[in-house]
Amino acid sequence: MPLYHKLVRDQIPTIIARNGKKATFRTLNEEEFLVEAKQKLHEEVAEYEEATATEEAVEELADLLELIYALARTHGTTPEQLEAIRLKKHDKRGGFDDKLYLIEVED
Repeated sequence: MPLYHKLVRDQIPTIIARNGKKATFRTLNEEEFLVEAKQKLHEEVAEYEEATATEEAVEELADLLELIYALARTHGTTPEQLEAIRLKKHDKRGGFDDKLYLIEVED
């Protein structure tokens, strides 16, 4: 029996049961969730980096966004508030549309 010990999406228990399997889960407290969600972010970033097809890359970006929204709620903010903060930073510092790569800054 494989052991996973990792954060999973809310519908995974239902999906596993639907497949006729039994699994053991526990609900994490806030501190444990933060630790596991940060670890899951690394896992999802690695999967994004390994993606070779655009569709696969977009799926991984959606997974990252789901985690980011969950983490935002854990920090007491909503996805909408997070987007407002993102837009404010975008207005102040720009985005990444120009694909700029800083080489050096002279004193």
